[in-house]
Amino acid sequence: MTPVVASIGCSDPWNAAGIGLDILALSACGVRPVTVLAGVTAQDAGGVRAAEPVSVELVAAQLAALSSAGIAAYRIGALLDRASLAAVAAHVRAANVPSVYDPVFAPSGGGTFAGADLIGAIARDLVPHVTIVTPNLGEAAALTGIVATDAAGMEAAARALWATGAEAALVKGGHLPDAAIDVLADARGILAYEAPRIGGSLRGTGCLLACGIAAALARGETLRYAVAYGRAFVRERFAVSVELGGMRLAF
Repeated sequence: MTPVVASIGCSDPWNAAGIGLDILALSACGVRPVTVLAGVTAQDAGGVRAAEPVSVELVAAQLAALSSAGIAAYRIGALLDRASLAAVAAHVRAANVPSVYDPVFAPSGGGTFAGADLIGAIARDLVPHVTIVTPNLGEAAALTGIVATDAAGMEAAARALWATGAEAALVKGGHLPDAAIDVLADARGILAYEAPRIGGSLRGTGCLLACGIAAALARGETLRYAVAYGRAFVRERFAVSVELGGMRLAF
């Protein structure tokens, strides 16, 4: 039976990130996507034009509607307010299946989704309860106060996130100038994943990575294998990406 992965997050009209991209990515990873829409955004190559959360009642109703889906893993993306954060965090804590949280605070095109108050609530109420959290350097700094500029700083940030209670933390070094390196902290210690950097930029790489990890976890793979699978999936989508609307898109 094909594993089911639930994507919880926001829409993007280009499907360059968020729920729309997750549907494409999870399908490409061989799992069945189901979705919970927590917010609606209007964004393009120039950044965020607008973003609004849906009501917490509607978030809760969508989660309840999926109660018989047999969800094998969750992939959590951008959350826009504390009410939806609380509902999602409570649901994920009770679900007892793997959860992958990509803390999207600001999209790559510009703008912001989360202020300091919401980020503080995320650090307290969601991060400690997920299987793996996958922040980039800016998101890791917002969550931990550690500004990483090299692998040693990334390790410190990953350790700090793991120490909050998350089973694992993967700090992504995509914005560093040299090799593409991500640093994982888990109960086994520290593991650095490194590969040659691919030139250019691609929208939604964090979504792609999180979906790849969630898909592998849903199939019962180990966490460290799932991270390697997710990284390989991102590189695969780079190779076949397309230009549209002033952006390089994964599909």
